[in-house]
Amino acid sequence: MSAEDNKTLAWRWLDEVWNKGDLSLIDELIAPNYVLHDPIRPGLKGRAGIKESIATFRAAFPDIHFTIEAQIAEGEQIVSRYIVQGTHLGPLMGIPATGKQGVITGIDIYRISNGQIEEAWSNWDTLGLLQHIGVIPPMG
Repeated sequence: MSAEDNKTLAWRWLDEVWNKGDLSLIDELIAPNYVLHDPIRPGLKGRAGIKESIATFRAAFPDIHFTIEAQIAEGEQIVSRYIVQGTHLGPLMGIPATGKQGVITGIDIYRISNGQIEEAWSNWDTLGLLQHIGVIPPMG
């Protein structure tokens, strides 16, 4: 696949799966041996693991929306920098719904193989999210 094809795949991942909630696309976009490297979701592997994780986040933030601000492609790797926002309307990681809006930034690096995301490194502003929804007081 070309760099542009890989960028499109990464865009579809965030827009069609995360934003629109079309979990049926996971079998098309994600490799069966998928591995996610993410400090808040350690050890997440495979299609079933990522489906469960996305369903959990979408239940907690039903209006979750990723806006890609930049993408860089080189070889089989794609970097997406984004803003994600949503309203905390359901429990997440033991935190009951707050009804507050969260807006954070994040960066994902995807490794594409045979037209599917095989590995991903994800880094979201988890502290910022917890501050926005009122779980942790703002610093300073």
